Amino acid sequence: MIRKRENEPFLQIALDLVNLHRALQIAEEGVEGGVEWIEAGTPLIKAEGMDAVRALHKKFPKHTIVADMKTVDGGAIEIEIAAKSGANVVLMLGGSDDASVTEAIEAAQKYGVLLGCDTIDIPPERMVERALQLESMGAEMIVSHVGIDQQTIYGGEKTLEVASKLKKKLNPTTWLAIAGGINSETAAKAKKIGVDVIIVGGALYKSESPKETAQKIKKAITSAKPVKTELFKKYDKEHIYEALMMVSCPNISDAMHRAGEMQGLKPVWTESKDKPFKFVGPAVTVRAYNGDWSKPVEAIEEAQKGDVIVIDACEGKDAVWGELASWSCKVKGISGVVIDGAVRDIDDIRKMKFPIYARYFTPTAGEPRGLGEINVSIECAGQKINPGDWIVGDESGIVVIPKEKAQEMANRAIDVFEKENRIREEIKRGSTLSEVLYLKKWEKQK
Repeated sequence: MIRKRENEPFLQIALDLVNLHRALQIAEEGVEGGVEWIEAGTPLIKAEGMDAVRALHKKFPKHTIVADMKTVDGGAIEIEIAAKSGANVVLMLGGSDDASVTEAIEAAQKYGVLLGCDTIDIPPERMVERALQLESMGAEMIVSHVGIDQQTIYGGEKTLEVASKLKKKLNPTTWLAIAGGINSETAAKAKKIGVDVIIVGGALYKSESPKETAQKIKKAITSAKPVKTELFKKYDKEHIYEALMMVSCPNISDAMHRAGEMQGLKPVWTESKDKPFKFVGPAVTVRAYNGDWSKPVEAIEEAQKGDVIVIDACEGKDAVWGELASWSCKVKGISGVVIDGAVRDIDDIRKMKFPIYARYFTPTAGEPRGLGEINVSIECAGQKINPGDWIVGDESGIVVIPKEKAQEMANRAIDVFEKENRIREEIKRGSTLSEVLYLKKWEKQK
């Protein structure tokens, strides 16, 4: 039976991947950096079955192998097959029915494995109460866990808050593990709480160098001092701009499941040696009409530094915008302008390198007639846009993020970006994209 380690928690890697060959490679690099427990994550088990557990046990016979079964029913049989496949620790859902938990506990004792009960999705107000119930039933480990989807909203700090509450209530003999948004900055805090196992997922399996990242996390655990991490954190509302500037519009589109693209518009300029074409900011919306540039220009007065002015000009072909309006925006610090209509003075705007997307380029100006509205809901280039929605533009196009989802989508886009970084690194080592992703294996079966 596995024994606790005084004053030094174990470092566990959660391999939440879908291809076994990638999981084994990342696990090997993590072990080189100091990982001690290796988890076949739920996506890996669902994709590869118990072969994933068998392969990890065979490749790392001296390490503790964890099977994250997320069992909710059939407790006995699932613990049995995981144990017989080589798992030393098996995880089930702590919110399962008591009958399933009891069956799982008895099976774990029978097959000599450590059973962990995962608190994921248990309501916060019931979490401590349920953990104590599980402990009284015979569960030897409680896993304080904030899930991947929840992390995009709460981040790693929520995980620490929950673990701290559990540590104060659980019996000292009960194992306490922590999972969810842990990296080299939060791992030190987890150690101070007194947890027995620190489970790290994305910070390791999305890292370009799992070995180096594991070493940083081990250093943070050993010293109980945070070690700065570059990307692996979740952004709060005050840092949405920072997060969105790090990612591309394709990253955001992937995070939003291909939603949010403004269509049919083109940039005035994109290429520049000294300034990348990128703009991010909350929308100041304008409803205007063909050639009526009064409200678009007046919107400059309403906009704040960092905003993006979005103009629905009804796809009009007479310009509602030009060089002088662009200079006003540039001086005020407005991030960019998007026009479902026409813009003129293209050469001059290109010289000043002010970011503008528009449907048409024209030399023809309209007239200021005073029609339209500012900061109202508009339909623009195929998207409904409300004041305050986030607008992101780069050379690939423009995406709109509803303001109520901005924090979540910023974090999801960072997640996409990090995963691509890891895939890019594997390609640089000599694999093709098809090989890395096992495309033929995952093609839809006919």
